[in-house]
Amino acid sequence: MRVASDIGGTFTDLAYLDEQTGVVGMAKVSTTPANFAEGVVETLGKAELSVPDTSYFVHGSTVIINALTERKGVKTGLITTKGFRDVLEIGRANRPDIYNMYYTKPKPFVPRYLRLEVEERVNYKGEVLTALKEADVRAAVEQLKHEGVQAIAVCLLHSYANPAHEIACGKIINELAAELPITLSHQITQEWREYERTSTAVLNSYIHPIARAYLDSLEGDLTAMGMQSQTLHVMQSNGGSATFATGRISPINLVESGPVAGVIGAAQIGQVVGEPNVISLDIGGTTAKTSLVEKGTPKITTEYRIEHRRDFAGYPILAPTVDIVEIGAGGGSIAWIDKAGALRVGPVSAGADPGPACYGWGGDQPTVTDANVLAGRINPEYFLGGEIPLDVKKAETALKPIADAFKMSLEQAAMGVIRIADANMINALKLVSVRRGYDPRDFVLIAFGGGGPMHAGALMRELRVNKVIIPTEPAVFSAWGMLMTDLRRDYIRTLITRTDQVEPKRLNSIYLEMDEQAMQDLAAEGVKKGEMVVERFADMRYSGQEHTVKVRLPSGKISQAEMPQINERFHTQHEQTYTFRLETPVELVNYHITALGRVKKPEVRKLDGGKGKIDDARKGARRVNFDELGFQEAAIYERNLLPVGKAVVGPAVIEEPASTTVVFPDQQLTRDDYGFLHIEKKA
Repeated sequence: MRVASDIGGTFTDLAYLDEQTGVVGMAKVSTTPANFAEGVVETLGKAELSVPDTSYFVHGSTVIINALTERKGVKTGLITTKGFRDVLEIGRANRPDIYNMYYTKPKPFVPRYLRLEVEERVNYKGEVLTALKEADVRAAVEQLKHEGVQAIAVCLLHSYANPAHEIACGKIINELAAELPITLSHQITQEWREYERTSTAVLNSYIHPIARAYLDSLEGDLTAMGMQSQTLHVMQSNGGSATFATGRISPINLVESGPVAGVIGAAQIGQVVGEPNVISLDIGGTTAKTSLVEKGTPKITTEYRIEHRRDFAGYPILAPTVDIVEIGAGGGSIAWIDKAGALRVGPVSAGADPGPACYGWGGDQPTVTDANVLAGRINPEYFLGGEIPLDVKKAETALKPIADAFKMSLEQAAMGVIRIADANMINALKLVSVRRGYDPRDFVLIAFGGGGPMHAGALMRELRVNKVIIPTEPAVFSAWGMLMTDLRRDYIRTLITRTDQVEPKRLNSIYLEMDEQAMQDLAAEGVKKGEMVVERFADMRYSGQEHTVKVRLPSGKISQAEMPQINERFHTQHEQTYTFRLETPVELVNYHITALGRVKKPEVRKLDGGKGKIDDARKGARRVNFDELGFQEAAIYERNLLPVGKAVVGPAVIEEPASTTVVFPDQQLTRDDYGFLHIEKKA
């Protein structure tokens, strides 16, 4: 049995694959904020699984990102090179919005009195200029112990090129404070950029004890139920999984642990239906997340920032991360009126406790879910298959202050909330497509999460994509996506060299060294040699530029004769992203390999049934608000009863226990051989 568990802000989802029968099953419960592990255990019970038969368990969670955004990490100390104490304070001079008068600089996670210097110096070539003064390290450790820190980060200048001094610091800290978790920056990343490296090391230390305690607790609960420790894996931000043991060492790689699984799943669905270019859209209870997949491959970035917005630079994390744009626009997002009298939606969410007003769990703030109920898009008697009957009156009461403030009807107020939520989602979709140099019309939108199918039709019309695909069981799709992930490790080294001056022998030796390290690490996680795959990339730029473009490199030895081809790949990708190319010399900046340990994945099977008439799936009709098209009588259908290949003409609503698909009057929907729903313009 292969099992995947995904903890969201509102619901905790589970997907499993019976490896003997090929059956895929799902379960869904409300998230348990007081103890997230309880929700995981509850889904296992609801699915009625034989837990001891689990051969592979993978887990995604928002625990890490929540600890960072809510500032619930531990008191952390930093040891750095003399003269670089204030690198976190200085940061970068760039501002997200240079004309924004309300811009504020990020406040360091480590206050100045806990940032201590030691005498040492290594240059960018890795040459030791000044030996490490071990007495400084000992004094710094003793001072940090006296201040009561619970974790220590070490980031020395140019340690990515030569980590010897960091390793020596680590030995001294273990000698004097063995009880404290340590983060040595070169163990997390061997990429350049001093501010970003320091930030990454500090954030890893800040959440290290939190992540360790969480994974220890979850492992204890699962092993008590009969699972084996070696079967436990955690989802990483790079789109792959790692063992719990690896996750404890570098929890900063788990920041986007939950959301990336949906992107991996969307890429797989795209391959199945012959659509390798995909935009994924995951609308949950708390957030909406979107990402772009080109030629079957998700976009990966190392320039990731948490809390990044137009008036705040955010905090950089120098770790490979699936390029996701995430906004506070989910079913639980609260609608509110700002000081200027404008209607806003999110980013604050009602979450699982107390939840939207219509849940009847104590929430009284108007949310997107409440608005969709009043718009007729959600059947209040069929939410989660009837497990949670919705209270329409409480939804009306919650939205009344907004209606009164703008002197409009409840239906108009509800539609206003939905429109603003949709506009926020459109902006996010444009950030991963138009703002990256891609035309959305060249991509298929794959929508999932509890709210994705409900909003996808409207977003399709606004973004002008030609097709929307709704996978089976969309409300737990991210958990299903985890079953499609491989074990993954990324390795990055910095060595800036012009492509017309690079020594192929040196270039190949760097990649070979990383290849060997990757094989050793995967083998330690139980991956057999025949299941290992290594992919090579390089971050390249024009000489004089600051930022880079990632280019795929051929496998095997690279000769000087291949450099013009590699240069041309860079020129092409640079032109696509930035609309121009130059005759300027090209530089190699970072050398990057991705090592995959292939695992068995669920087979996407064709339906056994799917025959019959459309009328057999019809459940009735009700008034539904279709935005500028107004309220219309819409036919209501049960998804699992829809026949294959026969078009449902809008206006219509397709219901299933945990999600609802809205088909606008100018659209039509068909169910394919795999059970996926395709929304297109009306023929």
